[in-house]
Amino acid sequence: MNRYYVTTSIPYVNGDPHIGFAMELVIADVLARQAKKQGYEVIFSTGTDEHGGKIEEKAKELNVSPKEFADTVSTRFRELSELLNISNNRFIRTTDKGHEQRVKLIWQKLKKDIYKSSYIGWYCTGDEAFFTETEVKNLGGVCPNHNKAFEKIEEENYFFKLSAYEDQIKQAILSDKFTIVPESKKHEILNVINEGLEDLSISRPKTKISWGIPVPGDSTQVMYVWFDALLNYITVLGYPENDDFKNFWPANVQVIGKDILRFHAAIWPAILMSLNEPLPNKLYVHGFITIDEQKISKSIGNVIHPKDIVDRFGVDGFRYYFLKYIPSYDDGDFSWQRIADAYNNELANELGNALQRTLTMVEKYADGKLVVKNKADHDITRYLEALDNCRFDRALDEVWSHVRGLNQFIDEEKPWSLTNPEEQEHLKDVLSHMVGTLFLIADLLEPFLPDTCQTMNDLLSQPKLVPPKTTLFPKRAIN
Repeated sequence: MNRYYVTTSIPYVNGDPHIGFAMELVIADVLARQAKKQGYEVIFSTGTDEHGGKIEEKAKELNVSPKEFADTVSTRFRELSELLNISNNRFIRTTDKGHEQRVKLIWQKLKKDIYKSSYIGWYCTGDEAFFTETEVKNLGGVCPNHNKAFEKIEEENYFFKLSAYEDQIKQAILSDKFTIVPESKKHEILNVINEGLEDLSISRPKTKISWGIPVPGDSTQVMYVWFDALLNYITVLGYPENDDFKNFWPANVQVIGKDILRFHAAIWPAILMSLNEPLPNKLYVHGFITIDEQKISKSIGNVIHPKDIVDRFGVDGFRYYFLKYIPSYDDGDFSWQRIADAYNNELANELGNALQRTLTMVEKYADGKLVVKNKADHDITRYLEALDNCRFDRALDEVWSHVRGLNQFIDEEKPWSLTNPEEQEHLKDVLSHMVGTLFLIADLLEPFLPDTCQTMNDLLSQPKLVPPKTTLFPKRAIN
């Protein structure tokens, strides 16, 4: 059997889940469901990143242990997956014993590329990461993610020889052995590589940060939080000996946000090269979400929990908006008005009405009994290409061309006017085409709106077709 492996990034548990990561989960879920639909055996992994100084600080504020704090927040991310009908069959925590054991093993395997040295560098506590002199200069000395000046730190750490893999990484990207989409992100990381990759600090003194995986053979140092987090993609498969690792690595697609591009498009490939393991086939990089054209910020008070949206518009309403109205290759905006318009105009009026009208007419004009001659007499090439290129917005545009085409077909054919006896065969053909198109639409929607697909198939597969007692998408008011 062909195998398919897709991952999300693993979010840091210093805060509650937000709509950006919720979108990332839904994106990866579409890829996993589509692969499963095509007959692949699928592993879909997500999880939580739980070590580091920020977790230690948060736990101290709340007067609990770092592990207790991580347990609480990690549970919220599990609940988010359940809320959004995510089909992941792996959930890794970087505090899992198995992960910690395998990370120590990986450290030993990387030892030829690890050395200890004193380090002076620019540090951002918010990112829990060091930045190069060039990066800090280009950013004017201020971290754009946290609007805070970088801090200059001097300490003794272990380093990874990232610079040794500069040319290999560049060649892998240029040759598309390691595909990065969209193209703009490929060029962005190539620019970073062309400026030169410096060796990386991969540990911190235990006196500075104690909440982390101890460095093997050196109790004075703990592994840098991002370093052990990156390794989750192979530890979750049981690297190096487990059959899951042997059968499913390299990943088919890894889904990440644009703020962690450097970690996943430069550092992660170098680690894999040092381990002599293949790179992921594809890295898909999604953009950021604003709310009413403003950056999401606690200080502004515009933070929205995914559950707030699901409570108003349902799971598939959430999934539809973030897959279709947040551009797959760019940043996008959320507003309550836009999602209400998309839900009411497209899901309720166009799709819901097409289903309701069709089943009502089949019941009225064919006593609910109909032989559907062809369930998929439509060209879906562009839909499949869009999915293959991670253009989820375009794939849904293709689905909606069939939805709107069906409504147009009904309006043009006017089944209610085909009442003469000599028109009965044509009427049956018209109704058959309508039901067949709905089967196709349900099939195309399966990776995107799984509940909707299930409901449609259930209604369309009954021995006697009747309209649903309630509409597929009851209209929603914005307030």
